[in-house]
Amino acid sequence: MISRNDPCWCGSGKKWKKCHFPHKADLDFERLKEKYFKQYKILLKTPDEIAGIRLASSLAASMLKKLCNAAKAGVSTNELHKYAMQLHQEAGATPAPLGYGHPPFPKAICTSLNEVICHGIPSDNRILQDGDIMNIDVSPILNGFYGDCSAMVMIGEVDPDKKKVVEVSKECLMRSIAILKPGVLLHEIGNVIEDYATSQGCSVVDEFVGHGVGRYFHEPPQVPHHYNELRIPLVEGMTFTIEPMINAGVREAKLLDDGWTAVTADGKPSAQWEHLILITKDGHEVLTQVA
Repeated sequence: MISRNDPCWCGSGKKWKKCHFPHKADLDFERLKEKYFKQYKILLKTPDEIAGIRLASSLAASMLKKLCNAAKAGVSTNELHKYAMQLHQEAGATPAPLGYGHPPFPKAICTSLNEVICHGIPSDNRILQDGDIMNIDVSPILNGFYGDCSAMVMIGEVDPDKKKVVEVSKECLMRSIAILKPGVLLHEIGNVIEDYATSQGCSVVDEFVGHGVGRYFHEPPQVPHHYNELRIPLVEGMTFTIEPMINAGVREAKLLDDGWTAVTADGKPSAQWEHLILITKDGHEVLTQVA
């Protein structure tokens, strides 16, 4: 973490406390909010907005838990999509992925199996089998606010390489969350993740990142999970995802013809876990923690 007397991250040559440190005069939330939007396009959230994001995030976590429990051998990934649609309808929510992007994403959730890194599309033709690992990614919109989280499920007996990448990915997420508090620089998240992943013989995907979320599905800042130089100090009111995509082999990805599904370049397994985080006055809150 940068300290007050360290050189400022912006390269001015001044100490941080004399440059971009949030001085007392800037600690008024409205001034800090204006400053972060002007400088980084980052939307700091008000207490009312945080309350809305917290509800959407709680719903996302609840949905994710139910979908993971429903993911068993013999179930198609499209059945999980249909169940997700039912859960959204019952909650009065809308699935953010459905119709999102170009080409429009065709389903309510992402189901990414084995060598699929992210954005796997549910299908009637993909039946879960013993030995599969799968990431389920859920992003509901509730009362105009967004939640976003994902988790891995292991179907039946899973081979050691798949089990390892699932465990390493989760540990990467938890280690990166543990450091979060105001004053931590954004790039430190990627440092923690890549340090641990590489120590375990795995690689970190650098083509996809975490992101700001809450008022919109994808907001600044981007949150890389690999080594990077984004020296933006975290401040109270930031909401973003951390979602490290960890590969058992090489980090490179290939995009399939559907325009969405990203798979590992070497066909080896990949895993991802995701939480939505709020930076608080003294630390952080995991908004998508499963109760």
